Amino acid sequence: MAIRFYNARIISMSNKLPQLITGELWVDGSSITYVGESVKNRDCIFEKEIDCKGNILMPGLKNAHTHTAMTFARSFSDNLPLDEWLNTRIFPMEAKLNDDCIYYFSTLGFAEYIRNGITSGFDMYFNYPQYAKACIDSGFRSVYCGSVNNFGGIDRLENEFIEYNQKHELLSMVLGFHAEYTTSPEIMKTISDIAHKYEAPVFVHNSETKKEVEECIGRYGKTPTAVLDELGLYDFGGGGFHCVWFDDNDCEIFKKRNLYAVTNPCSNLKLASGICNLKKFYDLGINVAIGTDGAGSNNALDMFREMYLASVLSKITSGDASAIEPYEVIRSAVSVGARAMGLDDCDALEAGKKADIIMLDISAPNMQPINNVISNIIYSANPSNVIMTMINGKILYENGNFTTIDTERINSECNRLMETFN
Repeated sequence: MAIRFYNARIISMSNKLPQLITGELWVDGSSITYVGESVKNRDCIFEKEIDCKGNILMPGLKNAHTHTAMTFARSFSDNLPLDEWLNTRIFPMEAKLNDDCIYYFSTLGFAEYIRNGITSGFDMYFNYPQYAKACIDSGFRSVYCGSVNNFGGIDRLENEFIEYNQKHELLSMVLGFHAEYTTSPEIMKTISDIAHKYEAPVFVHNSETKKEVEECIGRYGKTPTAVLDELGLYDFGGGGFHCVWFDDNDCEIFKKRNLYAVTNPCSNLKLASGICNLKKFYDLGINVAIGTDGAGSNNALDMFREMYLASVLSKITSGDASAIEPYEVIRSAVSVGARAMGLDDCDALEAGKKADIIMLDISAPNMQPINNVISNIIYSANPSNVIMTMINGKILYENGNFTTIDTERINSECNRLMETFN
């Protein structure tokens, strides 16, 4: 469909410095065809024209680390440290998840993403066929990260990597595994071999807790980052999720390898895992992306909250109220996140890029007065300001209405499935 958005404030994210374009944006099919000032004489015929009424158009937020189907665990296992949370609550529940659970709990997560202005997710979980079906049915763009560990997955990792990078335009896959502490050296070496075969990046939970790092040093005499690097897992890029307990050598490896550190501030606070030193990462030029983690440890899938926490926690850890510019945080949540996921055509609003676009209502009281639009997004905005979400050129949410997801049915199915666990 050819769609014209006009009378818009456009944050294209094409530049390293903030730039606000007053004008219009055109979409044809799945791609953006024009971004710029209003055009008086045009030859294009549009099937739909949308008056943005001065509201913000910007690229969709990129959730660069999540476990979508873990919506089943929302408010189910709160107030526990990570190791107890995983071993006594999450792992036993995950053993009960069937195909229907993965499909419906994933779809519930996609509805939350779409409602909250998130247009793609970097997802690590299992039962990919059902997850992929839910993605396609919902119209959500997803990059799947392999979830190999000692409990399984290595035998099908290479075939999945090939298959799901060819299956559908909304789906792609990146090599990955759960964590150093759940994966044997032999399995990690096999993943490294696959990465070298395809010259592919690798992502993994890394240095989420102090205990994780201390136990790794006890096993290998070095940190998780150093272990992964020594095994060649980072030879073709990739990165880590959380990256809270990094030492100087870990930072140097990430900088040297041009890796991505994906921060998850809300989950790290809720599980008392620690606070990531983001200012150090930014100062060193390390790529920083942002994710929510799963709903079991967050409990919301809200990138606005993550951006806010990433910003204000950096002020506390550095003792500097000007630690990170708001626009840098937005770039992490949009452009850097897209590139971490291999979605280079989704990182900005430019002609030729994918039409993954959100509209924010700036007439709402929490966005007024309009002193600084960029600061408002970081410090004032929340999901209620999202009034439209478009993915791959299709409007999936507009003014409170979903076009691909029957939320009443999904809610009912998810609650029915939870009852079967009791």
